[in-house]
Amino acid sequence: MIGMAGQTFFTSDTHFGHAGVIFVYKRPFESVAAMDEALIRRWNETVAPGDTVWHLGDFAIKQSAARVAEILSRLNGTKHLVTGNNDPPATTTGQSGWASVQPYAELEIDDRKLVLCHYAFRTWNGMGKGSVNLHGHSHGRLAPATRQVDVGVDVWDFRPVTLEQILARRRRKVAAKTAAPA
Repeated sequence: MIGMAGQTFFTSDTHFGHAGVIFVYKRPFESVAAMDEALIRRWNETVAPGDTVWHLGDFAIKQSAARVAEILSRLNGTKHLVTGNNDPPATTTGQSGWASVQPYAELEIDDRKLVLCHYAFRTWNGMGKGSVNLHGHSHGRLAPATRQVDVGVDVWDFRPVTLEQILARRRRKVAAKTAAPA
């Protein structure tokens, strides 16, 4: 299932080690260990070692720095963290598995400006000029604004996604709305 090397992926809200997320968001896993292993397996089925992944927060919940480092070492790709509300120092400080850690980022991929944050914005830089806000935090429970997408694992089959996949899904939704009878 791995695509071409050198791709950029987005994800958020993995919540490694967090039992509560299984019940609150009705994740289909028997245990935390099963969830963690499924998330790692799906990540690595999707992301090649030469790819880049932007994780938009809430990577691991109440895990030791050693456990976070162990999980990071098992995940393919160059990993960047845009911090979330559940990313304590054990997840961020001194972790060599992150290429960068920041609360906010702006990227351009295929001439498309992206605004990355753990949180969905009501407005964002370049909003009126076609930029897209990628976020997490809401676990698929927030109605998106135009050009705003939740990249959380709960929305995307528990795996990272590319901008191409995100835009293709948006095009299908728009097409379905315009094709629906009035």
